[in-house]
Amino acid sequence: MGKIVGIDLGTTNSLVAVVDSGIPYVIADTQGQRSLPSVVHYPESGEPIVGHEARRQTVLKPASTLSSIKRFIGRRLADCPEDTTSTPFPLTSTETGDVRIGVHDKSLAPEDVSAEILKNLKDTATTSLEDEVTRAVITVPAYFNNAQRDATKRAGELAGLTVERIINEPTAAALAYGLDRLKEKSRIAVYDLGGGTFDLSILELTEGSFQVLSTNGNTSLGGDDIDRALSEFIAQKIAQSTGPDAASDPLLQAKINEQAEAAKIRLSSESEATISLPFITSDFSFEYALTRDELEKLAQPTVQQTRQHCIRALADAKLEAKDLDQVILVGGMTRMPLVSRFVGEQFGCSDFEENRGGIRIGEEYHTTDGPMLNTSINPDEAIALGAAIQGEILSGGFQNMLLLDVTPLSLGLETFGGLMNVIIPRNSTIPTKAGEMFTTAVDNQPSMLIHVLQGEREKAKDNWSIGKFTIEFQKAQKGVPRVGVQFEIDANGILHVLARDTHTGKEKIVDMQSAVDVDDEDVQQMVEESVEHAFDDLRSRQWIEAKLRATETIKATNKGIEDVGDDLDEEDAETIQTALSKVTNILAEEDPETETGDAVKLKEAIKELDQATVLLADLMMDKAMEAMLRKQGLIQ
Repeated sequence: MGKIVGIDLGTTNSLVAVVDSGIPYVIADTQGQRSLPSVVHYPESGEPIVGHEARRQTVLKPASTLSSIKRFIGRRLADCPEDTTSTPFPLTSTETGDVRIGVHDKSLAPEDVSAEILKNLKDTATTSLEDEVTRAVITVPAYFNNAQRDATKRAGELAGLTVERIINEPTAAALAYGLDRLKEKSRIAVYDLGGGTFDLSILELTEGSFQVLSTNGNTSLGGDDIDRALSEFIAQKIAQSTGPDAASDPLLQAKINEQAEAAKIRLSSESEATISLPFITSDFSFEYALTRDELEKLAQPTVQQTRQHCIRALADAKLEAKDLDQVILVGGMTRMPLVSRFVGEQFGCSDFEENRGGIRIGEEYHTTDGPMLNTSINPDEAIALGAAIQGEILSGGFQNMLLLDVTPLSLGLETFGGLMNVIIPRNSTIPTKAGEMFTTAVDNQPSMLIHVLQGEREKAKDNWSIGKFTIEFQKAQKGVPRVGVQFEIDANGILHVLARDTHTGKEKIVDMQSAVDVDDEDVQQMVEESVEHAFDDLRSRQWIEAKLRATETIKATNKGIEDVGDDLDEEDAETIQTALSKVTNILAEEDPETETGDAVKLKEAIKELDQATVLLADLMMDKAMEAMLRKQGLIQ
């Protein structure tokens, strides 16, 4: 069926790799170029131009030359304001809010543009392998949601590829390193800072099996942010030198952007880079010697934003930095000395004060206490190599290696009382399947609303709604219908929900094709709030559960008093009424603002009411038994 290639569809550059005779390698094009700029130029007529040639059009025709499209794939325009202010091409949205890019008279979806990049990589692989390439494993950031993963898969299909697997970028990088470099039992952190995204994943390798212990990151954080800060810095310097305003000149802005990226790359190995923009106007040229220290000052805020993601990933894995064996640097931005120093300091890998120049590719630093900082594989190529290895695994090669990924957020259902019932906890290994049985809360309920949630909070309203659907069943008394709900997350991280009426066998399956379209900052805020409000949320859940129990007990007690209350003596009736009033009064003490109360006090009152109604329950049981015997004609 042909080779399965691995594709790193990157924000800045993309690569395609394959495994041949057990060796993974990146495929070069006919010009010997191993990486393809993720840039597509759309001429007014003719086919789109992709890669290096397209990149050369950025300065000349910025409005029709599209780059960093990965930041928009599978997202809504309202959810990515930080990425829309500096694009030279116009952005619009569909009726549902999805991003569209205006080029000439076309309205393009991000996956349409990504498909052109994937087509080029597909053709490169086909030419090199001398065999038609139709199958691929494509990588995505670990924190891509369902919509972004699905859009990436759709881009592959538009390019004429069968997407065999969507794999997380840090996991792919770990595969590249883990093939023959890790010892039998190792814990590694993959620090992946690319052009537009950041991920930090903690993985464990045990006897050839990769398991992701935790993952954290931001799909809108990367080298583009540093480029933007540097471009603004250069534009300010031009303005201070009485030059033109770049904000009102798209062509000048495109030239500045090109110079900024080139200077950033040079400063990874040099201490100074000259930015030269001759004849911006007929009487004005600009030249500036940018130092590494100046660049690092501009880049510092972006790099520092990765710190909290590192801390959270370690906390989720229940590990400390010293528990790790290796930290792997992945992504082009990790070539920057500032980044390698930051990672070394963050994880205690080495005394970086003695290595201010940073780590060169192929070097490894480590101490006796901290993990080894490993850059022995080109950080630009590790992800593509790992994807190729995953493709080889799917083809039947490397049979001694198993890859286990995780879901980064909990998934569950809204239950009676407005609580979230978790079906698949956060950081569960995928692919996975889990289910639970539910029943009705009121008599003669004809259907059940399945409200799927994603998040870490106890109350349903504090989590994100992924989708809703209804399953119908035969009417019956409350508690009689049984509906089994099963969640399945496939190998691509996409959720499928099945609900089945166990009595009739009637079922409904819904694929959650669109997850919550929110910024990763919002995802992180969700995690932070779950920690911040953990005790309050727990108290709230305990109160709601006790309140539901109290409501049912009060209802049953009142019905019992109505049916057999006359058979109680005065003392027993008074004891029941006292206990009943106590429960009712505690319920009335609920704080209307927080909708909580004293759950412990309420549970104690319910227990007292249960004890007080033992005789009442016996009388009700006797009456029910008598009625049954009369119906059967056994007594008069």
